[in-house]
Amino acid sequence: MPRLSQIKKSEKAEKLINVARYIEAHADERLTLTQLGIIAGFSPSRLQRSFKELFGISPKHFQDEVRMQKFKRSLKEGENVTDAIYSSGFGSISRVYGEATRNIGMSPKAYRAGAQGETIHYACRHTILGQMIMAATEKGVCSVQFGDTQAALVSLLSAEFPKATLIHSQAQNKPELDAWVAALDNYLSHGAPKPEVPLDLKGTAFQNKVWKFLLSIKEGEVMSYGEVAEKIGSVKAVRAVGSACGKNRIGILIPCHRVLRSDGTLGGYRWGLERKKMLLDLEKQPD
Repeated sequence: MPRLSQIKKSEKAEKLINVARYIEAHADERLTLTQLGIIAGFSPSRLQRSFKELFGISPKHFQDEVRMQKFKRSLKEGENVTDAIYSSGFGSISRVYGEATRNIGMSPKAYRAGAQGETIHYACRHTILGQMIMAATEKGVCSVQFGDTQAALVSLLSAEFPKATLIHSQAQNKPELDAWVAALDNYLSHGAPKPEVPLDLKGTAFQNKVWKFLLSIKEGEVMSYGEVAEKIGSVKAVRAVGSACGKNRIGILIPCHRVLRSDGTLGGYRWGLERKKMLLDLEKQPD
């Protein structure tokens, strides 16, 4: 979800930003398209269409994400789960458990406790891109990141899930993870096929939509952020697409490195532009 301060201003955008701010201030209320359309001076259908074009998600999904952010803050601040559910505006326990599982990959109680009780296996390996860490839950790979040292990468994983049980994978504990790490390294270093592994996506509805689309960009191909926005049906959500790419934690397996600026320059990359360029060079099709 893009920050409101990052949206390029125009008269129409200002009206929609006012709607978004209203949603943020009244996230715990039942809001209708008619009600929100009056704020912008739009019909309900135009409001729905224009809001999605600008932000990449519908007003309803925007409200749900605002509620989820508030819910997660409440849990981290120590509020009990039931109180956090209702104070953040969710109308039922069953609904928030469905939303939370999709957005944070674990139960609300586990998230509040810093993933206490969760087990995450990880393995490190030196690659041509530097040190790599791959981590997996029972659902699949949840993180592939690159850095200068293994210690720094393990610290990043620990900070994200401070009370999870992090297990440095050995073959007897998580044999498939060790095989996935080796396969990804062989892909990078020796041109072997990219491994097909299960993924545990942990993001907002819009981020997941972008990440899943990125999986369709073939090796050797590139797209601009604008083209990705158009392909997912959110033509004006270019900034939001860029933000989603920047927040991708599963490097290479979700190929955000294949997305460039409209002028063909590299743009940004979570793990540095040098690594992005190396990946694109590796993937160039032979003449």
